Amino acid sequence: MKRIVKIAAIGLPLMLAEAGFFSLPAAAQVPVIVPIVVDTAAPIIVAAVKPKPKPTGLDKFEGFVMHANNAQITVRAKGNDMAIRTFPLSQAASSRMQKLIDKGGYQYGDKVTVFYTPATSEAIKVKGKPSKPI
Repeated sequence: MKRIVKIAAIGLPLMLAEAGFFSLPAAAQVPVIVPIVVDTAAPIIVAAVKPKPKPTGLDKFEGFVMHANNAQITVRAKGNDMAIRTFPLSQAASSRMQKLIDKGGYQYGDKVTVFYTPATSEAIKVKGKPSKPI
């Protein structure tokens, strides 16, 4: 018991002195102001990208035919097998599709590009080569 009291009598003041010494604030805690240099140079244009002209106001959908008749065409997207869209045909496209159907029409898997109006999703033009009829 005397031994614990001696260690506590010597150790306690030593621990308090060390705690006081190590808890002093560091002298290097002053904020350093670094000047910000902004240098803006004009970009160098190597070659401007020109967009391909598309028919006026039409979007295009590339893919493979799943079903086609004279009223509508169902197309599976080229890069995404889960994206399937059905487009109703306009009057002009319907008459062209009827002529194609008389010759055999589009078969499953034919590659086509459908030009359509984005507001109504109505196909204005269907571009692609139909395969030989079965």
